[in-house]
Amino acid sequence: MSTARKTRVAILISGRGSNMVALLEAAQDPAFPAEIVLVVSNRPEAAGLARAAEAGIPTQAIDHKAFADRAGFDAALDAALRGAEVDLVCLAGFMRILTTDFVASWAGRMLNIHPSLLPLFKGTHTHRQALDAGVRLHGCTVHFVVPELDAGPIVAQAAIPVRQDDDPDSLADRVIVQERRLYPAVLALVAGGRARLDGDRVVIADEAPDSVLFSL
Repeated sequence: MSTARKTRVAILISGRGSNMVALLEAAQDPAFPAEIVLVVSNRPEAAGLARAAEAGIPTQAIDHKAFADRAGFDAALDAALRGAEVDLVCLAGFMRILTTDFVASWAGRMLNIHPSLLPLFKGTHTHRQALDAGVRLHGCTVHFVVPELDAGPIVAQAAIPVRQDDDPDSLADRVIVQERRLYPAVLALVAGGRARLDGDRVVIADEAPDSVLFSL
């Protein structure tokens, strides 16, 4: 059995931490190549902080409203991450736009999950955007973070069919199921060294099963 050091991961949240919980649960498996060492929220009242604490994970609230500008907040966040000796950052419903300098300092070491099949439907209200566009497939994407919002090299995506009677809520309910499956699978790929950046693309060694990358 391998005794290789696990990748040390921090999760950034702003709310209830639904995808955070999926990552925490996956990391409980001794074979999982990552360990969650810190959960940080920019909102002290975020419900996800209590859920992480209940799971025995160190938490920290860094209230963005306590800082005069984004750079000050990002500096405090960076210090917290480095203090915890974090290798990889996972954004999970983190509703802050990070500065270019912060993103550059964590380039290739920060992942985000977005509720659409990027590059379609960036920003917010993605399920309404999908319905308004009349697409037949919708889903979620895990990608490396770059300065441009909801861009960056795509690691993996999961898709669902859009039904005739869907509304934004029903779409959201089905997409979140895929998010909770996809994000842990992608974290395992990246933390385990099976997914790596090659320029602006992601190369996956021993291509993962279709059910991980694309599911109906």
